[in-house]
Amino acid sequence: MSQNPHYRRTFPISWEQLHRDSRALAWRLLDMDFFNGIIAVTRGGLVPAAIIARELDIRLVDTVCVASYAWQEQQGEIEMLKGVAGDGEGMLIVDDLVDTGRTAKIVREMLPKAHFATVYAKPAGRPLVDTFVTEVSQDTWILFPWDSESQFVQPIAGKRQVT
Repeated sequence: MSQNPHYRRTFPISWEQLHRDSRALAWRLLDMDFFNGIIAVTRGGLVPAAIIARELDIRLVDTVCVASYAWQEQQGEIEMLKGVAGDGEGMLIVDDLVDTGRTAKIVREMLPKAHFATVYAKPAGRPLVDTFVTEVSQDTWILFPWDSESQFVQPIAGKRQVT
């Protein structure tokens, strides 16, 4: 779990759950067949963008590369490492999560005519996206599968105190 004291809950996401939720997002976007391509917000948007590109049969996939240093109380600036040309018309922006909205605001300003979709949304960032699948509370740390690894956990009964 994050060392950030603002997070009181953890929401672990497995690869299977991320795949299901990304497909659910694709279902929500299916009737919006005006997308010429996808712009994934790196790095978190790469996996959902690949799944959505497959499900919607979109072959043009580009990236905007953003470095945010807001993790673990490091409230640094957001650095745009790579942008894309144009205003986003006909494009679908995909990210894994909109949290505080800091990254989404920068991307939204760069591509104001794009449709912005995220798999997960928190209340502070939710107004910046057009479509999402699952809302989680602001004080929840989403533990994505690329940030964790499987390990043995002792059974609950084995944790009892012997008296």
